[in-house]
Amino acid sequence: MTVDVEEYFQVEAFANQVSVSSWGSFKSRLEGQIDILLEVFEHHDVKATFFTLGWVAKSCPNVIKKIVNQGHELASHGFMHQHITRQSQEEFRQDIQSAKKILEDVSGSAVLGFRAPCFSIRHDNDWAHEEIALAGYHYSSSSYPINHDLYGVPNAPSTPYRLGNGLLEIPVTTCKLMGKTLPAGGGGYFRLLPYAFFKFLLNKSLLSGGPANFYTHPWEFDPEQPRLPGDFKSQFRHNVNQKHAANKLRRLCNDFSWGTMQECYLGGDEYPLFDTWLKAANAKSTN
Repeated sequence: MTVDVEEYFQVEAFANQVSVSSWGSFKSRLEGQIDILLEVFEHHDVKATFFTLGWVAKSCPNVIKKIVNQGHELASHGFMHQHITRQSQEEFRQDIQSAKKILEDVSGSAVLGFRAPCFSIRHDNDWAHEEIALAGYHYSSSSYPINHDLYGVPNAPSTPYRLGNGLLEIPVTTCKLMGKTLPAGGGGYFRLLPYAFFKFLLNKSLLSGGPANFYTHPWEFDPEQPRLPGDFKSQFRHNVNQKHAANKLRRLCNDFSWGTMQECYLGGDEYPLFDTWLKAANAKSTN
């Protein structure tokens, strides 16, 4: 169970309408959103990994303390939630190093995991995994092996694998249905699809073995948040079924057993090895 911790005004869907320089003009709603998630997880005895922005640790340190005080894993989502394709290698290096440092300083705990904003590690930024390992992260969950207009490396493996630098990459969960690869890892698909169908997809993915890697965001559970400017597609993706999301999450927590990324993936299991990210990205996943 994972949560990508960012404010509603920091999402990629509105990046063209909401500039980074304007973030300070928006009222934070993050603490109330996190409280909803923590209540659901506590009620169902779920421990999750919170991939959190360094920006959040700086502006809302109390949110970080709430997360770690309830026994959840804290991981990094970068500092400024910037799509890697818009960063140079040096900018990315500074971003992920700064995020790790402030998250550890505020929480007092080691940060082992990283997730790229918008799963934006692609074929054309193969240096990213090298920088993640050099920054001291033990694992990454930055790839989604599907076709999507904002992200996706459809030929990459659908199950965890190691790269030559020792970094463990843990893809978001997908499943095969009628010859097509479908998303089964959460996000907007979890809000959009009927719960019974999403549960079917998740169960089907589990047949391939190993745990599922599910993700969500705090803003997905806040139907009262301000509406941001954007086209219909962006508005739909962001706002669809937010008022039902908490109840669906409760059902998900009740129907499956969930743990942190560390608990589920760092237990000493052996994983397939790819010397380079480019080899992994072109591996033609069969799951």
